Amino acid sequence: MLSLPSSVRIMLFAGAVDMRKGFDGLAAVVVAAGHDVYSGHLFVFLSGRGDRVKVLTWQRGGFVIWYKRLERGRFQRPETPTNATGVTLEADALMLLLEGFDPRHLRRPKRWEPEKIDRQIQL
Repeated sequence: MLSLPSSVRIMLFAGAVDMRKGFDGLAAVVVAAGHDVYSGHLFVFLSGRGDRVKVLTWQRGGFVIWYKRLERGRFQRPETPTNATGVTLEADALMLLLEGFDPRHLRRPKRWEPEKIDRQIQL
């Protein structure tokens, strides 16, 4: 399981990306979409055939690319709103995507969060 701090966002880009792109080409896609490529967030790209995925991130003075190619099958792209450049994923959703699960057929239960209490502190 991928363990990331909650401050790290994961952005899956909507369109297919040419997998011949390297560090600079993928960074240019991120910048063109209006994101900060040096933020330390994970930027995920799928190939047109859906059998390859690259993940770009910035770590301690340099870019890192993780690259996976499936020998059989395709990565299943989650639904993306029309005209959106991509969709934000959680770490567990990224792991399921990389393992080949179809996110359109998975249902996540609603997460519990404590009620927001609006209290004023009196000094």
